Amino acid sequence: MLVTGDESGRRTQAMADRVIKAGSDEALMLRYAKGDLDAFQQLYEHHRGGLYRYFLRQSNASVAEELFQDVWARVIQSRKRYRPKAAFKTWLYTLAHNRLVDHWRRAGARPVEQAMPDDDAPERVTADANPGPQRLVDLRDCIEQLLQLVSALPEVQRQTFLLRHEAGLSLQEIAEATSTRAETARSRLRYAMGRLRSAIAPECLEG
Repeated sequence: MLVTGDESGRRTQAMADRVIKAGSDEALMLRYAKGDLDAFQQLYEHHRGGLYRYFLRQSNASVAEELFQDVWARVIQSRKRYRPKAAFKTWLYTLAHNRLVDHWRRAGARPVEQAMPDDDAPERVTADANPGPQRLVDLRDCIEQLLQLVSALPEVQRQTFLLRHEAGLSLQEIAEATSTRAETARSRLRYAMGRLRSAIAPECLEG
């Protein structure tokens, strides 16, 4: 029996759908593509905080909000064409990375100053402990210094660091999102961490 290209594609997609873990981001995206709005809401809740911080660490609040909304708009627009060839998170941050690069290209320069999250950010940061007033001041100073140092990293190192530590991507996923090799991503992350460790105040490294 002759199998057409369209039939083969449908069979391949059907097989992929069956092996995707129920409740995974990939399964949620496929459900959303079929009209399940609750699935989209779950995806948004899973990734809104990390995605927003990824943009905020590399721009000011207004630009971060614009890019954040634009990426989710692209997710919505692409729902019918989505195929789980890679992890949803990898696909999402590939969109984010490309959108950010496009923004910098159009703007001609990247702002150096980094805005701190505020009460209007998509996800608020809460403390896990109850440190004293002086410790809170010290922690704030360390965080501000770290953000400044991250901002000053070479672009490819900064991108790799944020994709790893803000987005939580693996080295292989970073390589896929930035169109490079895993070993290159590993080297960029190593150099970024070395720069940060050598520059940050010693007290910020203490437990």
